[in-house]
Amino acid sequence: MHVVLIEDDEKIGTFVSQGLKQAGHVVSWARDGEDGLALAAKPAVDLVIVDLMLPGRDGLSIVSALRAASNGVPVIVLSARASVEDRVRGLEAGADDYLTKPFSFAELLARVAALKRRTRPLTEAPLTLTVGDLTLDLVSRRARRGDRDIELQAKEFILLEYLMRHPGRVLSKTMILQHVWDYHFDPQTNVVDVLVSRLRSKIDRDFSSKLIHTLRGVGYVLRAE
Repeated sequence: MHVVLIEDDEKIGTFVSQGLKQAGHVVSWARDGEDGLALAAKPAVDLVIVDLMLPGRDGLSIVSALRAASNGVPVIVLSARASVEDRVRGLEAGADDYLTKPFSFAELLARVAALKRRTRPLTEAPLTLTVGDLTLDLVSRRARRGDRDIELQAKEFILLEYLMRHPGRVLSKTMILQHVWDYHFDPQTNVVDVLVSRLRSKIDRDFSSKLIHTLRGVGYVLRAE
């Protein structure tokens, strides 16, 4: 999932952002309300997590602005305000859930998963991706090639899903950096090469037909030949 986190507290923001990334999500983090609303309003955002007290624009006005624009993206409010009245105001503004600080990260993850289940459209794409004899189960987070199960680490899963959602399309290092790590590395860094090498050793090493291909100076492509 692509999650937009709007939180001005550096400690909480780092904690939540890192935890969500370790759980396999892509996170865009804004530190103020105006930047947060701009990020949350972009297409292909799956979830917004927003604090109420923010510089520039408060969390409730962000939720209200999204709903006024007929944007139905799920929203979880994080707030130190724990009264019933505050929770009611948050939900009436259009939030889907309200979690008070301090909170357990395990509970936040559970609420993220619950919202994903509740808001999944009936016409959603299948939960399994297939390219050639390679399949990726988006629920169990496991890959299978032929009759062999392949266990994936978090970033290997994110990269493979990205490649399998764009079969035959060349993905540049910069595109992969932004999708997998969600921030700008120097494009000359070798972290992408290292990750692709790890994934290739699991997906292609023991098979005569290779799926992951390198286009030197351009990027990588997944295709069945």
